[in-house]
Amino acid sequence: MSKPQFGIQPDRAHPFVARSTIAARSRACFSFFAAHTILSRMTELEIHSAAFDQARLKTEQLRIVGILLFAAVLVLVTAVRTLLLHTGAPLDVWLEDVALIALLVIYEFVSLHFVRQALAKRGALTAAWWSFGIIFETLLPAFWMAVLSSAKVEPDYQPLANPAALVFFVIIILSILRLSRATSVLTGVTAAIGYLAAAIYIGWRPAMPGTAAPVTQTMVPLYAIILLVGGFLAGVVANEVRKNVQAALREAETQRRLESVQHDLQVARSIQQSLLPSKSPELPGFQVAGWNQPADDTGGDYFDWMMTPDGKLAVMLADVTGHGIGPALLAASSRAYARASFETQPDLVSAFRHMNQALAADLDPRRFVTFAAVLCSANPGDVQVFSAGHAPLFFYSAAEDRFWEMEAHAPPLGILPVLAGDPPAEMSLKPGDLILLVTDGFFEWENAAGEQFGSRRMEETVRAARGSTPEEMIQKLYQSVLKFAAGTDQKDDLTAVVIQRE
Repeated sequence: MSKPQFGIQPDRAHPFVARSTIAARSRACFSFFAAHTILSRMTELEIHSAAFDQARLKTEQLRIVGILLFAAVLVLVTAVRTLLLHTGAPLDVWLEDVALIALLVIYEFVSLHFVRQALAKRGALTAAWWSFGIIFETLLPAFWMAVLSSAKVEPDYQPLANPAALVFFVIIILSILRLSRATSVLTGVTAAIGYLAAAIYIGWRPAMPGTAAPVTQTMVPLYAIILLVGGFLAGVVANEVRKNVQAALREAETQRRLESVQHDLQVARSIQQSLLPSKSPELPGFQVAGWNQPADDTGGDYFDWMMTPDGKLAVMLADVTGHGIGPALLAASSRAYARASFETQPDLVSAFRHMNQALAADLDPRRFVTFAAVLCSANPGDVQVFSAGHAPLFFYSAAEDRFWEMEAHAPPLGILPVLAGDPPAEMSLKPGDLILLVTDGFFEWENAAGEQFGSRRMEETVRAARGSTPEEMIQKLYQSVLKFAAGTDQKDDLTAVVIQRE
């Protein structure tokens, strides 16, 4: 594995920064490194996140641009004072100032290169990079104060009149963009120490207790305290900004995951819908139609039909407990078991027992499947009906204009290892007679008053729609339920199958 390039280290999010002063050399630098490490670990939450690395690099990029703009304004203002108004420092001193600013600009452009490189590679900056940058930027205004102070100002007032002292505040303010409370605090601490060190180098000395102190001896410590307090205040702001960035990143990640889940659900819905029959079966003397609408993207209801080896039409409807992606998977399994059972078993009851045995081995004890099937013979219109836990089943006699309800013949599939129950119901459908298989989502749908649609309204709707095709009858039933619900949410899957004797 190749080593990361200088200044870039992948998968590192936590800044390791330090501060130093002009007078404090390598030992002081080492002490600040250690102090910052301890303070960071005590006060900040580590965020090992590629997204946070990217956010932090972007704010660091913004901070560097801010420093470059400040440097440009500084050069422009000093140039006007020196070259046009002749109120600034002598030309040679101004050129030294410009050279010092140019050094800062060169460093910031190099830093900007590394930041952009890290952004492009979705990496993070090393601890050494952060440490060197903070030390360099903080030492520069202190060095400016100590070495390039104007000779026109009395030595005692140079620490107070030197504009380089204002640069400390710019660095402290922009340290907020590093999203680290410890960094901003140490920036203030180092700025205060650097300012005092530069003042001492120029010639300032602290006032002795009990003696009358001139203004310079009292104002320099006050400036240092202001820098120190500014660092702590910047740390408070940086911490709040950090929290907001964390919250925004968490929200964005949550939204991304929700969109991914929604996409997966849409794919699952399309797959589930593709498993439903695409056209009505062809059996002389019968018209058959089915319809399904899950309550969520996916559901636990399904309908199906197939021709058995002996030439009969098997029409099926199933309802898995619950609705959503889990029941949808179980519904797909039930469909596969049902098709295999009706393809291989000699009669209706044997097919149900075969399905029950397969599902009992797969299902959680808290889940089960209600399943109803109708075997239709073309001549003379005889049907066999068997229901495992699915009830009621509705039969309409056109000659008598009357509905009958049939209860289940056996318990739901998957509850008992061996299915036992009553024998299938057998009947002969006359022209206009129909069998209606629906899931409880229809007659249990409630309106705003908590009243269910109920089987009576369903029967009235179907009776009023007699003479319609099965497809039209199902749609009229659905519209009737919607009208009754009057805007209440669909809480359960809806599935309906109509088998009508021509």
